[in-house]
Amino acid sequence: MDSVQKAIETQLKNIQAKTGKSLAELEEMAKASGLSKHGEIRDMFKKDLGLGHGDANTLTHVVMKPAGEPEAEGGDVLAEIYAGPKAALRPIHEKLMGELRGWGEFEVAPKKGYVSLRRRKQFAMVGPATKTQVELGLNVKELAGGGRLVAQAAGGMCQYKVRLSSEAEVDAELMGWVRAAFEAAG
Repeated sequence: MDSVQKAIETQLKNIQAKTGKSLAELEEMAKASGLSKHGEIRDMFKKDLGLGHGDANTLTHVVMKPAGEPEAEGGDVLAEIYAGPKAALRPIHEKLMGELRGWGEFEVAPKKGYVSLRRRKQFAMVGPATKTQVELGLNVKELAGGGRLVAQAAGGMCQYKVRLSSEAEVDAELMGWVRAAFEAAG
């Protein structure tokens, strides 16, 4: 099991502990609500269960999965994100996630086309930008942009972005920037 799937399973266990409800009960709650849109169900979980946005969003992804729909490669959410011509980029993602191990708790929330990494707030997002590059977005204000650390316009999802073409680019410099974002979000 990869680190993303393990983190999602841990997150789901924590949600069940917080709410006192099993996954089946939470799924039934969503069905009984009569709501059908992702955002509506997510917002219901936030309001009715007191869940944070990330927990409610992940739970909604899980409970909205149509019955009988096969899991992507054994439940591997990254298989969907890094499918087809983007499959060769997955080792870059795995190396980045491997470097994050041991830093402390954080939430891994799969989105459509990328993965959000959160503590109290989102500190990074990672996913394929093209067939040849992974994009790492960082939410941190204290960095000096330049070179491969590209500052973004104000008001966007991330203050900085870095494009990665190989595992070798997941280096000490990059992880220093990620560490700054991780600590600022904690």
